[in-house]
Amino acid sequence: MQQTLILLKPDAVQRRLVGTIIERFERRGLRLVGLKLVQADRALAEKHYAVHAGKPFYESLLQFLTSGPTVALVLEGREAVAVARAMMGLTDGAKSAPGTIRGDFGLSVQNNLIHGSDSPENAATEIALWFRPEELLSYTSTDAAWIG
Repeated sequence: MQQTLILLKPDAVQRRLVGTIIERFERRGLRLVGLKLVQADRALAEKHYAVHAGKPFYESLLQFLTSGPTVALVLEGREAVAVARAMMGLTDGAKSAPGTIRGDFGLSVQNNLIHGSDSPENAATEIALWFRPEELLSYTSTDAAWIG
């Protein structure tokens, strides 16, 4: 089973969309194996967004991620990275299709509600930034045979 990191950014928390968004992933069949509310500090934000260092929007990314609480979760399931990213929609909520998280709840490019790992390799790196191994649980869902 593949794992992916999902961050429900400060705007999702402030707008009280956390439960609604998590429900979508669960209904799709992804299994929640890690969950916590985090106030990201600058050091964590810099590590998380290291690939964007030096870009014009880098500083505003850091400011946004550290501006309030973030819900960090690890989801697990078949093709979890691709499934989660498809559910999220395009980075620009105004250009995201209805039915996606950003398409249904967002209009902004920067305040785009959610982050999801873009590859299994990056998922492993990002999960290690946000979670200690003992914070992730392993279990079998009772409906696993029905989901695939």
